[in-house]
Amino acid sequence: MPSFVTHLEAAIDGTRLPHDVIQTMHKDRPLWVRYDLDAVRRAVDPQQIAMRPPTLWRYRELLPQPDDVKPVTLGEGMTPLLPAPRLGEELGLVDLWIKDESQLPTGSFKSRGLAMAITMAGHYGISRVAIPTAGNAGGALAAYAARAGIEAFVFMPRDTPVINQMECVAAGAKVYLVNGLITDCGAIVRKGTEQMGWFDCSTLKEPYRLEGKKTMGLELAEQFEWQLPDVILYPTGGGTGLIGMWKAFSELRALGWLKSEKTPRMIAVQSDGCAPIPLAFDAGDRFARPWENACTCASGLRVPAAVGDFMILDAVRESGGLAVAVPESEIVEAMRSAISAEGISFCPEAATCMLAARKLVAQRRIARDQRVVLFNTGAAIKYVETMPLDLPTIDNPHAVDYTALD
Repeated sequence: MPSFVTHLEAAIDGTRLPHDVIQTMHKDRPLWVRYDLDAVRRAVDPQQIAMRPPTLWRYRELLPQPDDVKPVTLGEGMTPLLPAPRLGEELGLVDLWIKDESQLPTGSFKSRGLAMAITMAGHYGISRVAIPTAGNAGGALAAYAARAGIEAFVFMPRDTPVINQMECVAAGAKVYLVNGLITDCGAIVRKGTEQMGWFDCSTLKEPYRLEGKKTMGLELAEQFEWQLPDVILYPTGGGTGLIGMWKAFSELRALGWLKSEKTPRMIAVQSDGCAPIPLAFDAGDRFARPWENACTCASGLRVPAAVGDFMILDAVRESGGLAVAVPESEIVEAMRSAISAEGISFCPEAATCMLAARKLVAQRRIARDQRVVLFNTGAAIKYVETMPLDLPTIDNPHAVDYTALD
């Protein structure tokens, strides 16, 4: 199989860059990977893809690794697309679906991006990588770097969920807790690049994590038989998932694989404890101002300044979508309610989307009969701090008062 990548393109101004050398950013802003879509169309069609193993790599013509590069894989994809009728009834929706990314190898959607980033790092001979993380990205980097035999450094805020800390250590990464936010961790990685000789795998500071995340959109289209839903609600921190899906839909449309012209409205959701994207959206700004004193239990959303802010906002506006902030105080209860309604391992980030859906249905900004997809980006078990327990105890298992069990 040939590689169908033609070049890299600066998202900020369209500058064209070569794809066969290591690239990071242009003018401190992210890069797109561009493909020869005419050649892709001649090489493969949806019927052929349907016959391939159900993994992320089934879309290889739309991925950046050269044909002679073996993917670094833990068996990721495809994730289930599940109907959610009881949760839908609670939210006022009759056609609600959950794309459940919690079933990926590292328990979150970060498996997609880091599988691709580490595959390309290995291709370019990179032997040491570093990442700032709110939690799940660090775990995924550590796991895929271990798989590839690449040294990994992970910097995370000191209050990052303990499960994330443990999985990074278990995978052999060098892990450091930072008294600050993910932006402070990012500064450490950026400033240490020359001295430490690591490659910076921060969100959108290399072009390939986005391509891995893009496969969420490719899978969604295929699972709906190459039609797209009316609305996608997506918990948005750094934004690679939302941006990647919007890129995927554009490529599918150019390939002629979509059966209708319907474009989903992309809804970017954040907590009101850290909501730079909704603030910029409401103000009509293309770039978001850094959020002061960011605080949310949905650790993946605690991103006070996203390098791809304009890409998120562009995608939301092009789709006719919205950027919404929901009450931090309601996230944990929404998470518990959704898990009990459907049995799906919802993370707090996904819970923000449930709150947004309820709000937008009440405001009639989402119609009750529209097909709505909500992304569950990680497993609840990775957020044990959000679910403290106070369980009743049976002191004498030989003399149980069953009438008291309710």
